[in-house]
Amino acid sequence: MSQSQFAQEVHAEQQNLVSSTGSSITAKSSLTRLAAWIDHRKIPFLVTSIGMIVMLLWAGSYKMTAPGAEGIIPLVSNSPLVSWHFRLFGPYVGSDLIGLTEITAAILILAGYLRPKAGILGGLIASVMFFTTSTMLITTPGSTTTVHGIRYMSFIGLFLFKDVISLGVSFYLISYFGKSAIYSENRS
Repeated sequence: MSQSQFAQEVHAEQQNLVSSTGSSITAKSSLTRLAAWIDHRKIPFLVTSIGMIVMLLWAGSYKMTAPGAEGIIPLVSNSPLVSWHFRLFGPYVGSDLIGLTEITAAILILAGYLRPKAGILGGLIASVMFFTTSTMLITTPGSTTTVHGIRYMSFIGLFLFKDVISLGVSFYLISYFGKSAIYSENRS
């Protein structure tokens, strides 16, 4: 195959998309061809899933340290959804359990590459965790601050707000792994 034939095939691949209805559509502008190229290589899935796996492994293992446990005490103790957790287990065992849950979700998301249903389960666990921590934005004292009469998110508020985005990523991963699982079920 000559270099120009290869370039033509790549160009054709970049232009052709399959819509959600299964019909083929063509990307005409360079901007939409770029979007098709990114989609075809599954870059959004790879970046979000690898990022989520790394974040959950890192955060989960940190919560199993004394500074990690002590760092989440103000967040957990002010949450009506999970404050019981530290009263029942104490901050160190409670933090270990939270960390173990995060590590489990990461491993399941990673397993989803080979077994999509495991990825769905990992995404579900992550979505419950991130929903819970997203509510801490409302319940944690000091998550907002007032500067010159205007209310802003404080550092802790911004720290917690990333969990709203992570909640969306968790739902995206459930959707992605769900489509893969449906495809596998229908193929069998």
